[in-house]
Amino acid sequence: MESMITTTGLPLSVRTATLADLPTIVDFNCRLAEETEHKRLDLETITRGVRRALAQPGLCRYWVAESGGQIIGQSMITVELTDWRDGVLWWFQSVYVAEPHRGQGVFRALFEHIAAAAKAEPDVRGLRLDIERENERAQRVYEQMGLQPSGHLVHERDWTALGKSP
Repeated sequence: MESMITTTGLPLSVRTATLADLPTIVDFNCRLAEETEHKRLDLETITRGVRRALAQPGLCRYWVAESGGQIIGQSMITVELTDWRDGVLWWFQSVYVAEPHRGQGVFRALFEHIAAAAKAEPDVRGLRLDIERENERAQRVYEQMGLQPSGHLVHERDWTALGKSP
């Protein structure tokens, strides 16, 4: 499914990512980690991870926004089973819009495209995302899109941080 959208004068299309998009998605994920968490990702690891994501759409799916044949934004969803709602939630992850295209509706186009895809799936009960606490700009954008804080905090135990590699 692909959709054509015009946002603030910028014609763009949103489509499901393919293996041909791997280098751009890897690059965007590295930029995202650096900009939001000041982390440098291991290139081999992130490349394997994106390749796995693209090969296993049951685990997650990437979408990309293009303008003039160039990818300018991306988002990935992962799936969480919600037994309380007897369905699944789609979690937005790896959201990135290239710097020169921010503020032009690229994320809105990605969000609306993915939301439409989610609504077309009878098992999807809602959309979620987590945001770095300090990323106030993203919080404002997401709230403008109608997303509200859920009241949940995310905690984790990161095995890679403990020296265990994949």
